[in-house]
Amino acid sequence: MKYDVKLDLENRVEEYSFGDVAKQANGSAWVKSGKTVILATVVIDETEIVKDDFLPLTVQYIEKTYAAGKIPGGFFKRETKPSDFETLTSRIVDRSLRPLFPKGFGHPTQITIMVFSADADSDMQVLALNAASAALYVSDIDINRSVSAVRAAKVDGELVLNPTLTQLKNSTLDLYLSGTKEELLMIEMRSIGSEKIDVEEIPEPVLDPIMDPSIGTVVIDTHVSNAMGEDELIEVLDKTQKVLFEANVEYEVAFGPYQKDIKPMELKAHQLNADMLTYVKENHLADIKDALSQMAKSERSTALRELRKKIIAAKEEWADVELELELKDAIEAAKKEYVRSQILNDKVRADGRALNEVRPISIDTNILPAAHASCLFTRGQTQALVVLTMGGPKDAQMFEGLTDEGTQNENFMVHYNFPGFSVGEASPIMGTKRRELGHGNLAKRALEPIINLEGQTVRLVSEILESNGSSSMATVCGGYLALRAADIETSDTVAGIAMGMVSEGDNYAILSDIMGLEDHDGDMDFKVTGSKDGITAMQMDIKLGGISLNILKEALYQAKEGRSHIIDIMLEAESKIEFNDGVLPSTEHFHIDPGFIGEIIGQAGKTIREIIEKFEVAIDIDKKDGKVKITGKNKEGVKGAKEHIHSIVNAPKKEKIKYEVGSVYEGVVKRIVDFGAFVELSDGTDGLLHISKISKERVNDVKDVLHEGQKVKVEILEFKGNKISLGMAE
Repeated sequence: MKYDVKLDLENRVEEYSFGDVAKQANGSAWVKSGKTVILATVVIDETEIVKDDFLPLTVQYIEKTYAAGKIPGGFFKRETKPSDFETLTSRIVDRSLRPLFPKGFGHPTQITIMVFSADADSDMQVLALNAASAALYVSDIDINRSVSAVRAAKVDGELVLNPTLTQLKNSTLDLYLSGTKEELLMIEMRSIGSEKIDVEEIPEPVLDPIMDPSIGTVVIDTHVSNAMGEDELIEVLDKTQKVLFEANVEYEVAFGPYQKDIKPMELKAHQLNADMLTYVKENHLADIKDALSQMAKSERSTALRELRKKIIAAKEEWADVELELELKDAIEAAKKEYVRSQILNDKVRADGRALNEVRPISIDTNILPAAHASCLFTRGQTQALVVLTMGGPKDAQMFEGLTDEGTQNENFMVHYNFPGFSVGEASPIMGTKRRELGHGNLAKRALEPIINLEGQTVRLVSEILESNGSSSMATVCGGYLALRAADIETSDTVAGIAMGMVSEGDNYAILSDIMGLEDHDGDMDFKVTGSKDGITAMQMDIKLGGISLNILKEALYQAKEGRSHIIDIMLEAESKIEFNDGVLPSTEHFHIDPGFIGEIIGQAGKTIREIIEKFEVAIDIDKKDGKVKITGKNKEGVKGAKEHIHSIVNAPKKEKIKYEVGSVYEGVVKRIVDFGAFVELSDGTDGLLHISKISKERVNDVKDVLHEGQKVKVEILEFKGNKISLGMAE
C-alpha cells in the first residue's frame, strides 16, 4: 500500500492513503498507525433529501475479528451484532462530526469505519474519529474543516497525551477531547479509582489490616476515587486542547492536496416566514407562555399544537399543508426566542427557577421488598427507579475486546432503560438503543471509581419512569443510593447534575439542572458527576461551536455548587436507609496476618469447613496478602464467622509439641466416625484413634465407648506422613 501522508503527532505516527481503495465512495481514507489499519468511508444519497428538520447521518464503527488473528466465538462464526465498545465508539464519532454539516443538509449520509488490523496498544476511538474526519475532509461534500481527537491520561502524577492502552490501564484519568483547529466540540472524562497503600505507626496491633514484619507498623489498603478538582481539570484541558488545535492545522495542510472537487448539493430551504413570526409574537405570546407552564414534553407539545389550530381557525388563508408547516416553525421560533430572552435578560427560566436553582428532590430507598436494594430518585419531572442486584464472580458479564488475549469479566454493570411512557409517547419497548447504552455507560463511569467490589458482581438497572431533563444524572444519584442501600462501601458520595448555557454574543447565562426545554433551546449540554471535592465523570457537547475555558471553569464551579446541594439531600436519605435484611446478601472484607491462614484452614481444611457449616457462609482467603472475604445470606452469620476468625487470630498461640512414638498424652475426642475417633491433642494437633485400638475387647460401635468432648489418654503409635496414629493408653 502506498501512503500519501505521514504525520508525526504527539506519541503517535499516522499514515494516510487516499483514493486507492473504496473508490466509489464519496470519500475514503485508509489509515495506518503502528500495526492498526482502519478504513473509513463516506457515502451520501444525492437523490434524496429528508423533509424533517434533522441531519440524517449514520455512523458505524465495525471491528473485524481477523484484525487480531481471531475467529468469532460462539455458534455463528461471523461477526453479528455490534459490541458495546463498537456502539459507544460510533456515538463518539457521530457526536464529533455532526456539527460540521451545514444547516439544511438533508441528504442521507453513511460513515462506515472498519478495523482491518489491530494493534493491542492503539487507541481505537481516537483513530476511528481521525480516519472518519479524513474521509469526510477529502470527500466531494462541502466540508472544509478537520476534526480530530486527543486522549489524556495521568500516570504516576504526570500528564500523558495520546497514551498507549497499557499506560491508560495505569492511569488515574481518562480524558477524551474532540474538536477543530479553533473549537472544542466534545469532552468525555472519567477518573479511575485505585488502591492506596499507607504504612502507619500504631501503639498496639489491630485486627483487620495486615501487620508489617517491622514491629509497631500496619499496612492499610484504601480505595480512592481519584476525583479531579475543577482547577486541575481546567489546567489539563488547557494543555490538551492546544495539542488538539495544532494537530488539526497539520491535518488540513497535509490533506488539502487530496480533496475532491466539491459537488453542488441542494440544501433544504429553511427560512422563517417573517409575517407569521411577527403575527405570533404580537398576538399569541401569552398562549406560548401558557404552553411553557406545562413543562412535561407531551403536555407542552399538545398545547402548542392546539395553539396552531387556534391560529389557523382565525387565519383561514393559512389552512394549507405547506403554510401550516411554516406556522409550526414560526411558533417554535417565537417560543425559543422567548425562552432565551427570559434567561439572558431577566435571569428567569421558563419554570420560574433562578439560574443556579435545582428542582425539588425526593428520595425513597428499598421500596422493592424482594430486590436486594432499590432507590426511587425524583428531581422535578425526572424520575429514576434504580435497582441493585448482588452476585458472585460467576455472575460477571463475560466479554472479549478485539485485542484482548482472553475473555474479560465485567463485575460492575449499569443498565439504563428509557421506555416511551416516560415522556408520554405511545411506543413499544424494543431493544436497547444507542442512547440508552451511552447513558448507562456515563453512569457507570461516574460510580465505578468509588467502589471496590473485591470479587463481587453488582448490576444496577435504571428504569426511567418520567423524564424532563437529564435522566442519566438521576441514574447516577439513584445508583449511589442503591449501592448504599445494599450496604456496599463507597470511598465518596457521588451525585450528578446536568448544566446548560444560553448565549448571544458576549452575553451568556449558565443554567444548573436543565430540563428538556432548556436542553433543546440552549447552546450546551454539560453533564458533571462527582463528590463535593472533585469530578469523577463528565460529558459535554457544545452546540454553539467552541467555549472559552473561563466560561467552562465558571460552569464547573456552578455545577459543584449544585452537586453539593444534591449530595446534602442524598446524605440525609442515606441516614434513613433500612436494609432488606431478609433478602440482601451480606459480605465482609478484611485482612489478617497471612501467618494465621494455616490455623484458619485447619488440618485438611477441617477448621474452615466447620466455620462454613456453622455460620452458613462462603469464605475466600488470599493466602499471599491475607485478604478474607465472607459472603452469606444472613448478616448475623457473616458477622459471627468474622468474629470466629478473629478469635483464632487473636488466641494465645499454643506451643507446638514434638511428638515421639510411645509417648502418652491427654486429648479430647473431637469427632466420632465409623472407623474410630479423631482426638485433638493439647497443641491442637489431631490424631486418629482407630476402632481396633480403643480397647483390647472387640468394639462394634465407637459410640458405645466414647463420646465427643470426652478426655482420654492416648499413646503415639506411629507417624504416616503428616498423620498420627493413636492407641488408647492404659
